[in-house]
Amino acid sequence: MKRTILSVILIVAAASAHAQDAYSLLELSENQYGGTARTVAMGNAFTALGGDLGSIAINPAGSSVAKHSQFSITPGLGISINTTKGTRMPNGSTPYFDRELKNTKTDFNMPNMGFSMNWDTGRKYGLKNMAFSFIVQTTNNWNEDIYAAGRNTNYTSFMGAMAANAQRNGYTSAMLAADDPFSNPYLDWGTITGYNCFMIDNIREGETIIDDAFAGASEIVLENKEIIVPAPLEQAYGRRKEGNKSEYIFNFSANISDFIHIGLNLGFNSINYSFMEYVKEQAVDYKEFPTMKFEDEEGNQVQGYFNNMKYNYQYNTSGIGCFAKLGVLLTPVAGLRIGAAIQTPVTMNMNEEWVYSGSTAFAFKNSSGVETFSSESPVGKNSYSYSSPYRANFGLAYTFGKWGIISADYELCDYGTMKYFSSGYANDLDYSDELNQHIKEVFGISHMLRGGLEVKPISSLSLRAGYGLTTSAQTISKFTQDISFGLGYSSNGSFFADAACRTRLVPTEYFMIYDNYYGTSDPTTGEFIPDIEHLSPEIMNKASLWEILITFGWRF
Repeated sequence: MKRTILSVILIVAAASAHAQDAYSLLELSENQYGGTARTVAMGNAFTALGGDLGSIAINPAGSSVAKHSQFSITPGLGISINTTKGTRMPNGSTPYFDRELKNTKTDFNMPNMGFSMNWDTGRKYGLKNMAFSFIVQTTNNWNEDIYAAGRNTNYTSFMGAMAANAQRNGYTSAMLAADDPFSNPYLDWGTITGYNCFMIDNIREGETIIDDAFAGASEIVLENKEIIVPAPLEQAYGRRKEGNKSEYIFNFSANISDFIHIGLNLGFNSINYSFMEYVKEQAVDYKEFPTMKFEDEEGNQVQGYFNNMKYNYQYNTSGIGCFAKLGVLLTPVAGLRIGAAIQTPVTMNMNEEWVYSGSTAFAFKNSSGVETFSSESPVGKNSYSYSSPYRANFGLAYTFGKWGIISADYELCDYGTMKYFSSGYANDLDYSDELNQHIKEVFGISHMLRGGLEVKPISSLSLRAGYGLTTSAQTISKFTQDISFGLGYSSNGSFFADAACRTRLVPTEYFMIYDNYYGTSDPTTGEFIPDIEHLSPEIMNKASLWEILITFGWRF
């Protein structure tokens, strides 16, 4: 069948030549330390402790605290539970999505593995021992799967939002239907993809097409020229994040007179991250949506009705960078330990890819026929660099002989110092300046407080607990909390084993499936009428994150 236009179509909002923004750079730069089961169980408060392979990424000086060599491996299991539900409208009416939905995702990972070789010089004073270590440790894991669904009885639409955005941005059919619209840096790829599969289209007044006036496939034009969604829609939203950030660390440290330990890390950062989201809309009763007309094979006009649509966005990025970290650990009096470390900024060289796809289906009254239109963007590619912030951490610890340990850490990271470096193209230079200015304006210092406790009721058994609090880079009133606990076993020989469980308490997230959009269009003149507001469904997401780790190790 050949399509003609009555009123119609479309979808989304995104970026064209730049998939990253200030908030995505923040997400890639943030640390949520992995470690061994021992360090995680004690809240990773190890700046002043050392002696464990999980402590090396926190303070390089800690590897020379142990007087033995060791090897350990720490497999882990991550579990994320996301519970979504619609929020109430400003007037207190029933939320768009009144069903509470729960999604669980598991992830097998390797928070820490490595070895440390310790050399005893045989001296009683001065340089007593040195250590060389190599470890691989995760500093972030992305493991999220969110699903929200419900009936929208407030008569707004994802496709309506896309149409309003296209008109507000001054798009025309000539731009969207050009031979290669994806090469136009002023058009977002989501809108182009939606236009190509008839999620949005130009409005027609009689035989006249209004080139810069758009409507969505779920919208109709009334006689008074108002554009509306005529009936309820079933809507669904999904989002998934996967990947990890790891450090590959070469460590050297030295113990001088059992009083001062100094250490240096030379490391590589590796990031692999993927993000996917989709939106679905389906008419509760497609006969309420007479939004499209077609020509059959005999040239007769056939009324088409919006039935359903799906929009999808996929993004992947990976990169590598290098850094150095210098640490010191002091033991001024018996039992007391003081530690500090500073890490240089990490310059990451990144490669990213993204793609948009969509489909829209129209039904026919008194017929089982459905006409489906699909579209997919080319694969967008970009290379760029960014510099993550420096980090400084400080710690105090006290050991009660062989019976127990208490420790506390403070770490700061100034995310306002992040820098994005352009790829060198002329149109990327302005974007680089704007993005770096935005980073300075919205981000500041994030504070991390960590505490740990270890008690040994018998020589072979350790009981542990830890706590961590990390403030947001935007406001200290918004923070994430970590609560951990675990136990350890140490044999009379070389073998030892530890287990830990950590739960992360994150702030409740509120997000909209699409932007609120304003106004409607006069189909005759194409004039934008801004006094009509259309509200997007707002979703409340409560996340519960759990990690279970087991460490197997040998000392020699």
